[in-house]
Formats: sequence, structure tokens, C-alpha cells
Amino acid sequence: MSENDGKKTLGLRGGARPGNVKQSFSHGRTKNVVVETKRKRVVVPKPGAAKPTSGTKPAGSDPSKRPGGITDAEMERRLKALRAAKSREVEDEAMRQAEEKSRADDRERRKADIEAKEREEREREERAKAKVEEEERKAKEAEIAKERAAASVAEAAAAAAAPAKADSSAPADTSAAPRGGGAGKPSSAPRKGARDDPRGDQRATKKQVQNDGRRSGKLTLNQALSGGEGGRQRSMAAMKRKQERARQKAMGSTAEREKVVRDVQLPESIVVQELANRMAERAVDVVKSLMNMGMMVTQNQPIDADTAELIIEEFGHKVVRVSDADVEDVITSVEDKDEELVTRPPVITVMGHVDHGKTSLLDAIRKSKVVAGEAGGITQHIGAYQVETDDGAKLTFLDTPGHAAFTSMRSRGAQVTDIVILVVAADDAVMPQTIEAINHAKAAKVPMIVAINKIDRPDADPDKVRTDLLQHEVIVEKMSGDVLDVEVSAITGEGLDTLLESIALQAEILDLKANPKRQAQGAVIEAQLDIGRGPVATVLIQTGTLRKGDIFVVGEQWGKVRALIDDRGERVDEAGPSVPVEVLGLNGTPEAGDVLNVVETEGQAREIADYREHAAKERRAAAGAATTLEQLMAKAKDDVNVSELPILVKADVQGSTEAIVQAMEKIGNDEVRVRVLHSGVGAITESDIGLAEASGAPVMGFNVRANASARNTANQKGVEIRYYSVIYDLVDDVKAAASGLLSAEVRENFIGYAEIKDVFKVSNVGRVAGCLVTEGVARRSAGVRLLRDNVVIHEGTLKTLKRFKDEVKEVQSGQECGMAFENYEDIRKGDVIEIFEREEIERNLD
Repeated sequence: MSENDGKKTLGLRGGARPGNVKQSFSHGRTKNVVVETKRKRVVVPKPGAAKPTSGTKPAGSDPSKRPGGITDAEMERRLKALRAAKSREVEDEAMRQAEEKSRADDRERRKADIEAKEREEREREERAKAKVEEEERKAKEAEIAKERAAASVAEAAAAAAAPAKADSSAPADTSAAPRGGGAGKPSSAPRKGARDDPRGDQRATKKQVQNDGRRSGKLTLNQALSGGEGGRQRSMAAMKRKQERARQKAMGSTAEREKVVRDVQLPESIVVQELANRMAERAVDVVKSLMNMGMMVTQNQPIDADTAELIIEEFGHKVVRVSDADVEDVITSVEDKDEELVTRPPVITVMGHVDHGKTSLLDAIRKSKVVAGEAGGITQHIGAYQVETDDGAKLTFLDTPGHAAFTSMRSRGAQVTDIVILVVAADDAVMPQTIEAINHAKAAKVPMIVAINKIDRPDADPDKVRTDLLQHEVIVEKMSGDVLDVEVSAITGEGLDTLLESIALQAEILDLKANPKRQAQGAVIEAQLDIGRGPVATVLIQTGTLRKGDIFVVGEQWGKVRALIDDRGERVDEAGPSVPVEVLGLNGTPEAGDVLNVVETEGQAREIADYREHAAKERRAAAGAATTLEQLMAKAKDDVNVSELPILVKADVQGSTEAIVQAMEKIGNDEVRVRVLHSGVGAITESDIGLAEASGAPVMGFNVRANASARNTANQKGVEIRYYSVIYDLVDDVKAAASGLLSAEVRENFIGYAEIKDVFKVSNVGRVAGCLVTEGVARRSAGVRLLRDNVVIHEGTLKTLKRFKDEVKEVQSGQECGMAFENYEDIRKGDVIEIFEREEIERNLD
């Protein structure tokens, strides 16, 4: 700040004095600013102040220079305080300088230690690198010498055999020597050495020093400004690990731990992350090795077995080649010891023809009203129930449908059962589904008990039932056979006790036992997709105990038991052998008939399910591709002549879907067939409507309904949705719709003959035949054929029919008339005209 001495202002003495200051800005701009300066106030002591008592005169003891009102003692005290403060400042400054010098020395010492260690590590690496390069050089020289020796031997042999060839092979040998010497290798050496840049080492050393000094001392302003703006810093744990490594290296304990060699199971294809897990190596290291091999993959991509084998050997592990099917080896069949086996309840399947009283008989045993809840009074699902008899014995019953469409359900029930109860109505005897049930029981090799039901009916004839069963090799005890038979009535309850006794006797003969202390295994009786609970499977436990929280795999699905619900709708914590339960916690809806197995981990369950799904896709693809060219051409030719009725099927449970699809496949003939575009379990969704609209197909819902969005979409796009609760109605409606695609049958009815007597040529008409109707009647709307020597020459329609000069509709036998044909004039005297009518008859599918 400078004052303008050229100008003087008036004012009080000692007050502020104004002045001008010139300020400079960027781009050459300046500005004059008026400022004021204040003078320092000088305090003049008052006369007559006290003099100091000491002989020496300290600074400020001059009364003329002392502030007014301050005594000598006060001045002495102030001076002492001032001297003490100055001495403390000097001491603090000395301590601060000593501390800073100590910290600087400590930093320098640490930096020197780190540089020495890095220098030593660098020298060690350089020595190792030089040793490796020397070994490589020696190996290359030996290889070159070996190749040259072999080349000289070959040249000598060639020279001995054919001198002309030796001259031509010499340049090739000399040109091959540089290739054997690895001409491309020296070019890579400078690139290798380029990584050993001293500037890079200095940068690394500086960074390491900064990292080491992260927690040392206080944070100064320079460190805060030079440390970056919010840069990422290493954690305290990372710093401790680094210090521990540095300490171990300084102590000389640089020996690495002994590598663990593992046997790595290698399937046909494996994901990089899974391969790293099996080798107990880092996935990053595996990816680096693959990149060095020229494969740019991520840790989530699969690699083939040969590449994985190279990686495993590179990491020093052993390869154990296995097939994909080996993933199922975790599901082992454990041999149960005799002391672990306990008696289990028998599984009884009730089978028979439709409306023979299977469910009513089971109701009487259970003392419940299950049949009241069945649509149309028929069973369309497999029901699983457990009943406890009066003497405390437990029985597990499976109720199967009797309708012809549910063949698969009956077969499935026979496969998981111990005893089959064949229900035959006494007033109806043996029927088609009764025969089918007998065949299923024989195929499953399970004992059978014949329950002759409805003996309370007036027209009941149990002996006729026994006699009819003889035709199918079922000989009951009353007919001197070994098959138990009981006469029962589901209405009156007659014979039920005898039936239960027969079941207990048969179970005692079979001596059914299972081990409840092992991992559970069971069969899926039914599966469905519940809106509130998700995929639900009705499982019959065959051995072991299924508990809440168990991890399992069932078919192509897997899951963890979230809840178990028994046949009474109550939640249970576990289910033992021969106990039917509903299992919640699946990731998808399994197929009815799949086997449930409990495994150890979720990884095993997921791996098995993925393998099974992949295998199923391959089987379906192979089945679709297993056709010859001739078969494809024949199929294409058939498809041209066959009309198709496309439909979509959605049902409440998997078994019903399967039964409906099988029933649809049986509808049709050589001209018409039903094609199921899609079938599934659960409510009708908007995607189903979209598929139906694209293919022009109706949607058949069996015990399911469409959600609100699907209904709105169907109304907008004109897609027909039909709801059914009885399979009879669904099959009949589809049959009627398919019958509408059949072409009508055309029948010809002969109505008369006429003989041409003469031929006339009439203007504007053409050639006209003068005819005599010899038989029947001639009609203008009828079809005609022209016969010459009993050979059909022309078939068509009449253009005109006249009697005398008048146009008439018909001419009776014995009368003469004139006829002209449509677009045909080659008529002669003596030709015969055959007159007929066509009739179309609608056809129906049987």
C-alpha cells in the first residue's frame, strides 16, 4: 500500500489520513481506490509516577515512558510475565523443531528401508529372470544343435540317395535354421524388459511410501492438499496385512506354503467360476490363464473339458474326468440295515370303472364326504388320505379316477402302491376301466383285493362279477383262487370291517418295512400351481423322513421344504414313510410321477436339476430330429390333406393336464385331428390369450379361470375361452368342433334315364337333343351324365329342359323333351342320358 504524498488533507492530529491506491486486474484493467491509514497511538505517562524500588533500572522503568497509572510493582510483574512467556516460546519452538527432525529422520529411515528392500527384491527377481533366460537360451541352443544335427544327417542321406535332390534341399535347410532358432523371440525381450522401467519403480516406491505413511503422524495442510480430493484409501486391515507381510519378509520367512494338490472332477462342460472353486483357486487367476491362452472369457462363461484340463494341469492339480450323468451319484441308494427298519403303513390304491363307487367306498371308510366336492360326482384327481382304524393301525389310501382319460393316473397309482382294491359294481359287473385297472395291477406286480360294491341294489349279482373276473385271470377265493374278495356297500356300510381286516391281513403277509432315519425319498402323486402358495406337489413318502428345511430335487425341479401339509390341511414338521403330504417350496411345477430325493446342499440340487433339464431337452430334440427325408415328405403330404383344430389347455393340476392332452390326441381320423398348441398348470394368463389369438385357437380351462387382464384381452381380441369342470363335457365339445371340420359326405340318388332320338341345331341355343324319358323323371336342377356304349363321355348340368316350346322343371317317364347341355355339344343320336341328384350328409367323429 502506498500513500499519495502530493496531496494533503485537513484533519485532527493523530486521526486517519486518506490516500489513493492503484489496483491492477486481469486483461490490463486498473482501478484507483481511496484508503485511510491510522497512526499508532502513543501513551504518554503522567508526571509524578512511582519510581522502581530495585537498584537496577529494568526496561520500561523510565517514568517518562511508562503508561499513566501503573506502579513500579505492576510494571515489574508485567515484565516478569513477558520474560516467562518468551522463554516458554523458545522452549516450545525447540521441542517442535526436535520433534519435526525426529519425524523426518524416521520417515527417511523408513524410506531407506523400503527402498533397500525393494532394491533387494528387484535384484532377486532380476537374478531369477536372468537364470530363467539363461536356461531358456541353453535349451534353445540345444534344440537348435539337435535340429542342425538331424538336418545334416538328413542332408547326408539325401546326398547319398540323390545328389540332385541334395542341392535343392540345402537352401531349405539353411532357411529352416532361423525358424528353429526362434526368430520371433528376441523381439519380445525388449518388451519384457520395458516393464522393468526405473521410473515405474520410483512411482511404485513413492506410492508405497505414501501408503505406509497413511497412519503416521498428524495430517498436515500439505498432506491434505497433495493427497487428492476424496481419493480411495486403503483400510486399516489392508495396512496391517501389508505390514505383516513386510515384517515376515524382513525376518526372512519368504518361503511359500506347500501347495495342496487336489483331484478336480471335470465334466464335459464347466463354468469358469465353478472350475476355480473346485481347484480352490481365485477366479481372477483362472481368467488370466485363459486369456494367456488366447481365450477372452469371463468367470460366468462355460469352457470345454479339454481347455479346463489344461488349466487344471497348469495350476498343478489332478484331473478326474467324469460324465454329466455323474452329478446324480449324490443320490445313492443306501442299503438299510435290518435293525433300522420299522413297520410302515400300507399304501392302498382304490381302482375301478367310473361310477362304480370308489370314492364313496373311501368316504365310508374315512367317514367323510369327499364325493360331495367332486365335480359331476366323478374323481378327476388322485387323492391321498391316511386313515386310522379302530385298533390304531394306519392305512394310506390313494383314490384314482375311473374315467377312460385318466389312464396315466391309474398307472401311476398302481406303481407306488402296496395293495390294489379293485372296486366292481355288483349291478354292472366288469367294464373297460375295470379291465384296465386289472392290467395295471398285474404290471405293477402288487396283490389285489376285489371289493364287490353296491350289493344293496336290488339287481346286484356278485356271482356274475366273480364269473366275469375269471375271463381276465382274476380268480377270487370263493372260486377257489388266491385273490381276496369282499362284498361291501358304501351306502349301508356293510362289509367295511371285513374289507379292513382283509387289508390288514394282506399287509401282514407283505411285511412292509422302511427306514425312517435316512434321507427322504418319495413319489409325486399330483402337482399343481397354486396362486397364493406357488408350485405345490402332493408327495407320498416311500422311505426316510422328510422334514421342514430339507433341500430336495424332484425331476427337473428343486427346492427347499418351506412347509408340509397333511391330508387334513394341517401343517406338520415332518412326514415319515407311507405318509402323503403337500410340499411347498419348489422353484417350478414338477411332473406327476417324478421321484423326490433329499440332497445335502442347494448346489447339488441345482446341478442335478439343470442336468436333468438339459437331458430332457436333448431327448425331445433327438425325438423331433429322428426322422428320415421320406418320413418328412410323407408327413408334409399328410399335413396338406389333414385339417387341424388347434386348442390351448390350462388345468388345475398336472395329472388333469396330462389326461386331457392324451384324450385330445385320440380325437380325429385321417381327415381331422386336434392339435394341442400349449398345455399348462395354473390360471389362464394374458400370454395364453396372445398365443390363442395368433393361432386362431380357443382356450380350454379345466377347473381354472382367466385373470382380469386375460379376460379383457380376450374380449378385445375376440378369443374364445371355455370353462369346464367335468372332462366328459370338454371331450364332447372338442369332438363336436372337430366334426365340423369334416367334409360332408356326398351321396348320388339316381332319378331317371333318357334316350336321344334326334339332334337339332337351334339358333342362339346350339345343339339340342330330342329325348324320350325312358325311366324315372328328368329335372332341370339335376346332374346328368352322357353315356355312349355304356361309357361316360360327359358329366355336367342341363342348360335347358323343354317340352314342346315351353321351359319346364321336370318331365315324367314316357314323355318326350328337349335337352341342351352346359358347355357341351358333342351329342349323337342313340346316346343315353343318366339323370341323378346329389345329397350332402354331415359326418361326425365317433
